[in-house]
Amino acid sequence: MEVLKAEHISKSFDSKPVLQDVSLRLEEGELVSLLGLSGSGKSTLLNIISGLVPPDRGRVFLGGEEITGRPGHISYMLQKDLLLEHKRVIDNVSLPLVIRGMKKEEARAQADPYFEQFGLSGTQGLYPSQLSGGMRQRAALLRTYLCSHGVALLDEPFSALDMITKGQMHEWYLSVMRRIRLATLLITHDVDEAILLSDRICLLTGTPGEIRHEIRIEVPRGERQGFELTPAFLGYKQRILNMLKE
Repeated sequence: MEVLKAEHISKSFDSKPVLQDVSLRLEEGELVSLLGLSGSGKSTLLNIISGLVPPDRGRVFLGGEEITGRPGHISYMLQKDLLLEHKRVIDNVSLPLVIRGMKKEEARAQADPYFEQFGLSGTQGLYPSQLSGGMRQRAALLRTYLCSHGVALLDEPFSALDMITKGQMHEWYLSVMRRIRLATLLITHDVDEAILLSDRICLLTGTPGEIRHEIRIEVPRGERQGFELTPAFLGYKQRILNMLKE
C-alpha cells in the first residue's frame, strides 16, 4: 500500500534551480534510499516532503491526503540527534507528544512501553550525556517514530557512528521497521549503506537534481547477512557508482 507520494517537485532558490520535476513514492514498510552527490538537492527534497519548505511546483501526499507545505504530518530526523541535554531521556523522547498538547505524564506513559522495543530499557531516567552514541540515536529514532504517522524521513542518521556501531544500528533499525511496519525515506552519501538497507535506491543527480535512475535490490532485506562480501553486492555498487559519474 502506498503511504507517501511526491509528484513533479521543482524548487529554486534565488532563481537557481535546485530540483526539477522530481517524483517518488514509498510503500508501507518499505525503505527507499535517496542517494546522490553533495549539492544534488537531497535535503531540500526532504524539507519539501516534510512541509518545512514549499515547492515551486508539485504536490506531496501522505496516505492519499495532500500535505504540501503543511509541516507536522511526517517525522523528520536530521544528522544530529538534537537531544536536549538538560532533559531526561523519557522527556526527550516524549517531547513531540507534549508539543501536540498532551500532558507531560500522559506523554511519558505513552512513550515508556516502546523503550524495550527500541533497546532502551532502563534509560528513561538518564540524561543524554550518559548514553553512548548508538543509544542516543536509538532515542532520537524513537522520538521520530512517536510522531511518524507510519513514515519516517531520515537525513544521514548513522553517519556519525563508527563502523561497528553503524553496522549494529543498521541491523537494529531494520528489525524495528519489520515489527512496526514503518516506511522510511533515507538520505545517504554511503553507497554501501544504501545497498545494505534499501528495497529501492533513487539516484538524485544533475544540476538541478533529478531522479534519473531507480535500482531495486532483489535480495530480500532479511537475507542480507554477509551480502556485502558477495559478487552481487559489488555488482550493484559498480552500477551505482557508474550512474553517479554520468
